[in-house]
Amino acid sequence: MVTKVQIRSQFDLLSDLTNHFIDDLMQYDYSKADYYQLPDIDSHAEKIVPQSINVTKITGAAGQKLILNSFHDIYKKSSLSSRVLKRHPGLLVIKNADQKQLVARIQQVNKAKAAFKECILAIDNNDARFEAVHNAIPNLITLAAYRKIHFEVNSPFSVRFTWMHKHATKTLTKKMALAMLEKSAGYSNPRMIDQLSWQALVAQEQLRVASLGDKEKLRIRRPTRVSPQVNVRYTAKDRYHVSAALPFILINPEPDVKLGTLADYQKPQSHPRKREYDFLVDRLYLEQVDK
Repeated sequence: MVTKVQIRSQFDLLSDLTNHFIDDLMQYDYSKADYYQLPDIDSHAEKIVPQSINVTKITGAAGQKLILNSFHDIYKKSSLSSRVLKRHPGLLVIKNADQKQLVARIQQVNKAKAAFKECILAIDNNDARFEAVHNAIPNLITLAAYRKIHFEVNSPFSVRFTWMHKHATKTLTKKMALAMLEKSAGYSNPRMIDQLSWQALVAQEQLRVASLGDKEKLRIRRPTRVSPQVNVRYTAKDRYHVSAALPFILINPEPDVKLGTLADYQKPQSHPRKREYDFLVDRLYLEQVDK
């Protein structure tokens, strides 16, 4: 049984290491401190999928301050959504740093984040987990505390930003899919002409799923809210991308590294990923899993 003392102890360790990390960053010179401020999302707008997102670029000392503050942004704020987490894309380019020491510090913080997450997830029941966390650390947003700090020490060809459409996936059986459709048949849908039309649509979906074999594997691949990411490239084949939920730290790079910026987001006219899949139930993004 995970106790309040254990949760608080793990969190205090994480907080202390984060403070040391920020102190370390303040000691080093930087050649670039770009912070990309995104609009706040209040609790009334958390279910609205944005068609566009305006980005405000803040640089220099003001950018550095916002970058450093972002590592402490883990608590719920009044009126703002706690479901759609505030993201802090940014780029801090450190020069003349003690590379070994700074990397060790970041790894310490990330290890503490992983240990804190493991401690929380050891509580099986969701309601019990919520109560335990918020009794120990009121107003904490656990997903924000879990966020890994990403960095690079080897000098890449480029570090750029982009927007990514991710998918939330859930695997289910034929029986589970039919139960889900049966439940949705009772919903009211304002987009339909009437309730009978809605139920007729769901009945067609039920027939489609019912025609499958009992052992057929199904999956929901639902698009989630667009999010910023960092793309790090060495060569055309040697590249990777990571979340830009927190600022990216580039340590002692060569002066010729190409550095990009995060542009405003504009939703494409049609969803590029949706066309790649032949959905069994388009409304639910339900598809058969390839064997």
